[in-house]
Amino acid sequence: MRDPYEVLGVQRGASAAAIKSAYRKLAKKHHPDANKGDPKAADRFAELNTANEILGDEDKRKQFDRGEIDAEGKPKFQGFEGGGFPGGGAGARRAGPGGFEYSFRTGGAPGAGTGGFTGGGGAFEDILKSMFGGQAGAGMGSGPGMGPRGGAGTFEYDTPFAADLDLAVTMTVALEEAVNGATRRVRLPTGKELNVKIPAGVTAGQQIRLKGQGETAPGHRPGDVLITVNIAPHPYFKIDGNDLRLDLPITLYEAVLGARVRVPTLDGAVQLSIPKNTSSGRTFRLKGKGMPIKGVQGADGFGDLFATTRIVLPDANDAELEALMEKWRDQHPANPRKDLE
Repeated sequence: MRDPYEVLGVQRGASAAAIKSAYRKLAKKHHPDANKGDPKAADRFAELNTANEILGDEDKRKQFDRGEIDAEGKPKFQGFEGGGFPGGGAGARRAGPGGFEYSFRTGGAPGAGTGGFTGGGGAFEDILKSMFGGQAGAGMGSGPGMGPRGGAGTFEYDTPFAADLDLAVTMTVALEEAVNGATRRVRLPTGKELNVKIPAGVTAGQQIRLKGQGETAPGHRPGDVLITVNIAPHPYFKIDGNDLRLDLPITLYEAVLGARVRVPTLDGAVQLSIPKNTSSGRTFRLKGKGMPIKGVQGADGFGDLFATTRIVLPDANDAELEALMEKWRDQHPANPRKDLE
């Protein structure tokens, strides 16, 4: 993953508004719908969204600038305070290639034989003493898996620690992929590449389990890969439960005279009638154009799309429009804020 500032093409001192503007411009350019013949468009779009998730969030941006998180937004692994077990202990985290992060817990300590770990006293003894109230090496535990036993300075385990060989991975998908389903090829931290089927209607935070594709260890079943799905921010739509929301720009004359305008939806643009004298902020409901509703089939199986009008004036000054408004102001004085006074 490249530096997010490089991905969005902004300087490190760029303002939040500049970052937002750069993201929106690039997201429209590289959106998969606008590049259907380009197989790499989805990857570029995902990279843009990851960069925006970091730089568009003030706290995450500061963490990245301080070197606390990497270009994927993942905490940089700094090791364990005061040392630790060689190779990492329970809860150890590693960052892998392809923008994924995974965690693991080892299935035993280095040097373990048939009976588990055997070794002399020292740092390991101190750790056990802190864990078991100073009773390490004093005959603790007598049942299988109960912990160390034996004389002082010698630690023998009745059984090895249970291994947790699962890999936890995050994947960011486009909104359209979450709604319609897709197949994405991912590279796991182990270096293995797999085709992952994203089911239609997947929601943010939902997990996809790939059985037997995790870490392996002698004497243990292979672990699973647990993929947590994130949905990338969309250039136009905002998710609101099962519904979608959209700001719909209209001109002043369309608001005054009425018009038929094209409104984007997840399954293609539709025509919407704007009545005469429509104020900015008026919301129109497009039934069934929202997100899939889990467990509901047929026409009622989708949320709605709510389009809110935003009147957009010309970018530059328009003398003719100003003259018209001055005439209108003098002939039709009004105060829409009278209820606020």
